[in-house]
Amino acid sequence: MRVGLLGRKVGMTQIYQEDGTAVPVTVLECGPCTVLQVRTAERDGYHALQLGFDDKKRTRATQPERGHAKKVNAEPKRFIREIRQEQPADVAEGATLTVDVFAAIKSVDVVGTSKGRGFTGVIKRHGFKGLRATHGVKRMHRHPGSSGPSADPARTRKGIRKPGHHGHARVTVRNLKVVRVDAANNLLLVRGAVPGPNGGYLMVHQTNKV
Repeated sequence: MRVGLLGRKVGMTQIYQEDGTAVPVTVLECGPCTVLQVRTAERDGYHALQLGFDDKKRTRATQPERGHAKKVNAEPKRFIREIRQEQPADVAEGATLTVDVFAAIKSVDVVGTSKGRGFTGVIKRHGFKGLRATHGVKRMHRHPGSSGPSADPARTRKGIRKPGHHGHARVTVRNLKVVRVDAANNLLLVRGAVPGPNGGYLMVHQTNKV
């Protein structure tokens, strides 16, 4: 079974190894997650576990959400995602998965939504250098410059880097080392940074990168 859980980003800190080396880590609250549905190849065309994380008040849940959770005697969930499986998973609907499933896992992939930056220019969005601030350059220091030739093809080519919406996109960070598993507090510590703000929802699953 491909191990995976849903959770949220708590924040970043650092821990010290026995030799005194500081290790930057991100603290993730993983689980407990309820198995809302088990997808099978015979019925759905693929194998997967549908997990739910973070209870939602019934008064704020829709009727379909309440009915879907009621099938497994669970509360409606705020965050629901599927963890694909290559083979049928030996997990029953209604089961609860905790961070203990990562006890024997060395590395994980983390999927989240990056921070939204709004509408930004080419310097922040694409890393343009910008024009110099001397020798006759006026009011165009952060301008993107020409968009292409005016004669041929007399249009803007596809792929030209322009100002626009920046961030708030699905991002996957792969092969993060698992530093510590705190089962008592449902915490998972991974080395390095993960996408999204503190409190943002995440998918954490066993990496397939060798």
